[in-house]
Amino acid sequence: MMSTVLVANRGEIACRVFRTCRELGIATVAVYSDADADALHVREADAAVRLPGASPAETYLRGDLVVKAALAAGADAVHPGYGFLSENADFAREVAAAGLVWIGPPPAAIEAMASKTRAKELLGVAPLADVTEADLPVLVKAAAGGGGRGMRVVRELSLLDAELAAASAEALSAFGDGEVFVEPYVENGRHVEVQILADGHGTVWTLGTRDCSLQRRHQKVVEEAPAPGLPPGLAESLYERSAAAAKAVGYVGAGTVEFLVADGRAHFLEMNTRLQVEHPVTEEVYGVDLVALQLRVAQGAELPAEPPPPQGHAIEARLYAEDPAGGWTPQTGVLHALELGGAGVRVDTGYASGDSVGVHYDAMLAKVVVHAPTRAEATRKLAHALERARVHGPATNRDLLVASLRHPDFADPARLGTGFYERHLAELTAPVPGEAEAAVAAALAEAAGNGTRFGGGWRNVRSQDETRTYGKQEVRYRPARGGGYEVTSHPGIRVVAVAPDRVRLEVAGVARNFEVASYEDGSLHVGRHRLTPAPRFPDPTTQQQPGSLLAPMPGTVVRVADGLAVGDRVEAGRPLLWLEAMKMEHRVIAPASGTLTALHAAPGRQVEVGALLAVVTTEAQEDRTP
Repeated sequence: MMSTVLVANRGEIACRVFRTCRELGIATVAVYSDADADALHVREADAAVRLPGASPAETYLRGDLVVKAALAAGADAVHPGYGFLSENADFAREVAAAGLVWIGPPPAAIEAMASKTRAKELLGVAPLADVTEADLPVLVKAAAGGGGRGMRVVRELSLLDAELAAASAEALSAFGDGEVFVEPYVENGRHVEVQILADGHGTVWTLGTRDCSLQRRHQKVVEEAPAPGLPPGLAESLYERSAAAAKAVGYVGAGTVEFLVADGRAHFLEMNTRLQVEHPVTEEVYGVDLVALQLRVAQGAELPAEPPPPQGHAIEARLYAEDPAGGWTPQTGVLHALELGGAGVRVDTGYASGDSVGVHYDAMLAKVVVHAPTRAEATRKLAHALERARVHGPATNRDLLVASLRHPDFADPARLGTGFYERHLAELTAPVPGEAEAAVAAALAEAAGNGTRFGGGWRNVRSQDETRTYGKQEVRYRPARGGGYEVTSHPGIRVVAVAPDRVRLEVAGVARNFEVASYEDGSLHVGRHRLTPAPRFPDPTTQQQPGSLLAPMPGTVVRVADGLAVGDRVEAGRPLLWLEAMKMEHRVIAPASGTLTALHAAPGRQVEVGALLAVVTTEAQEDRTP
């Protein structure tokens, strides 16, 4: 009988497994890197063991250290979570060789399916060998792991070698395996997958379909179950193919078989030999706990002949600390408030209010999941829950998620596809209505917080307004006769009441409350609006010379273009260096043709957002230099 489980992972999935273990009366052990010393999964575990270092290669990818940690803590079983070593057959063997229970599929099944190249060969789908112009576009893909790491779309044959090298380097860093392959890239297909669960007695469940078509950078953003609007008979065909794949390799445990659906046909993508990030939507529809079933199957339990019947519809949205309008760049900082949920809303997270979001790992803050009788009701419920959530700190994709769920192309399954964000990103990242009112509320709350009627002191001169600027919103206000304030920049807004943390405004006869929260690091939030106050007196030392390339996110310089040196002539669009942070690699390219006049980046260097990386001086700039 299993008594203590170590989770060989971090963050949200570790907390998720711990929750089920607590319900079953099983003790828990966490492992943690130095960067995760005070992380939520460490705080929630019954015991925790340090893995010295910060990078995944030093810590969570060190199977030998994880096994030693399990033995030291007295664990008798290891759950791999997802990512890191979850699809590593050698790690599974190490766990078993140490006398521990491996909560996952047999190593032979992992080897057969976790490598996407071998899985395709097993199912008779061969990767592309010699790519020609006629094959374009193609997708370069990591053979191990998932989550969008090591994936590149190639539309020009001349770029293939460079993208193969980049994908291999990224895969090696993320999964410890640099093998990549090439397959045809299907434009705007639907990503549909089947959840399977098998025991050691020959029973294989297929727990319906999931649609995961809303993706950015090949990472899923919104997932739902069941996949809506599939052609007649297609779901049943996917169940048969998925069950056959599991039986062919003697599969035991939870896994997912993924397909790309286009023109009514389903193309096999891969089989993930682990629990998926999006497993909660299946749990909600089928009324099961997949982690609990994993634990029971690992102890030899037999599944019933059939799973419970599905009911209703579930949708999950991944809340990321990132800037969708700024190239999806990950964001860091203190998460001052993370208040999600409400009646009938499930939240899986690895963070709590007050935690810091760092640069070393994935930028996902939480998964927000709802279940309802119909898809339309689930969509409305989830959008409402996200809209009313309090998420204060780094920029997030919350507004993008709300806009996505309310977009007509999401409402119509026939218009779903992996190209959703490529088609609609501009409209989905447009400013949220109400920003002007939010800026007015922020300015008045600041005035109230100063303990005065007007800025920093009383004034008798009514001709001069006080001014505050937030982004593109300029607010001007002055004391009103008889008390209160008059907003001169927005004559349609009437001030009803003002306090340092709450302002009540009336617009067109409708009064609304605005909650205002400001923090020492400069974060300012008014309702769902995240505002950036403009400094009253800009610092002249922060001005950069033309052609300066600044770090768009905090992270590590992983590569500099071969042979790049100061004095080189560079062409517009040429990649100069690569940054990596939070499961994302970002290319820094030359903004214009010119001469590289400064290079401050070197492989391994840690940089903060806004750090000067390089300077490209154009001929026009050179001509103006005295």
